[in-house]
Amino acid sequence: MLVLGIDPGTATTGYGLVKHEGGREIMIRYGVIKTSPSLDMPRRLVKINREYTGLLDEFNPDAVAIEEIFHHKNAKTVISVAQSRGVLLMTAAAREIEVAEYTPLQVKQAVTGYGNADKRQVQIMVQKILTLDKIPQPDDAADALAIAICHLHSYRLRNLGKGGRL
Repeated sequence: MLVLGIDPGTATTGYGLVKHEGGREIMIRYGVIKTSPSLDMPRRLVKINREYTGLLDEFNPDAVAIEEIFHHKNAKTVISVAQSRGVLLMTAAAREIEVAEYTPLQVKQAVTGYGNADKRQVQIMVQKILTLDKIPQPDDAADALAIAICHLHSYRLRNLGKGGRL
């Protein structure tokens, strides 16, 4: 099973492709989609959609896992992230790709076993789970890989009665 994990944002959207194969998770690719603050919001959303569509076309993932918006102090930030999430969700759904949404707490629990893990602990576990030489950078990409891992673990748990196979 190939999962595209997404850490949504307007300035930076992290992505991470993780495949379950041979009883373990394998990193396929990770990175970020960046937009310039000099662009107006519609053009930023178009750029996100264009690059995201390119990833979907190139890799044809079995599922997209995206982080839910957590409560933020800045309402403007929440609104812009929600706009980005909307584009990402709609694009995957229009292609009839399975979409799963996870809270930061769920991601931390799935990757570290501890819901109050800090960002560094999550990054270290992503590195270990994927047997990478170094922690993936930037943070948005590492978070996206964690979201993909979370989906793979959650999928396996949901399907235990069916043999838990991916």
